[in-house]
Amino acid sequence: MKSSKKSELKKSSKISRKDSHKSKRRQKKLQIQLQQVCHSTLLEIRKRDLHVWIWETLATTGIKKKRKCEVTIRIADLEESQFLNFNYRNKAKPTNVLSFPSDIPKEILEFLPNKPLGDLVICLPVILQEADEQGKTAQEHFAHLVVHGILHLLGYDHEISDEDAVIMESLEIEIMQALGFSDPYGDR
Repeated sequence: MKSSKKSELKKSSKISRKDSHKSKRRQKKLQIQLQQVCHSTLLEIRKRDLHVWIWETLATTGIKKKRKCEVTIRIADLEESQFLNFNYRNKAKPTNVLSFPSDIPKEILEFLPNKPLGDLVICLPVILQEADEQGKTAQEHFAHLVVHGILHLLGYDHEISDEDAVIMESLEIEIMQALGFSDPYGDR
């Protein structure tokens, strides 16, 4: 019995090292600039989680892992979110996530080592409040808004038409379930 447990542990550690090696290669192909100016003990923000969530979003939308990409994610407070939301969307209140797709011309993109997807600004206090109101964990809601924001950076938009909203929300549900989370719109 003891020897079988040891062999199970060895097998398990081999898998972990193999998965860890793959994860490190993926991390090199996806550069994440994380700017955390707002913190909370209610949510630990880890780059490795961001990598998993973003790669799943890219894979689900057909972007191959061969392509090197980069994204900036800024974790903001209420004041910064409200300032940006007012300046870019003319809405005088903080919001959960703002997406700023890269606008680098195609002619220049081919010379860059990484394809810049753009920038996300995520308001931590809004995320925590919404998670509480929706009966979700902070981690689950944060993951959803990272997925949601990345889809916006890729050109998906739920505000153009009902058809576009259905497409985007279907992708969000598929991605979140692939990540082991529940349907983010299941409470409707």
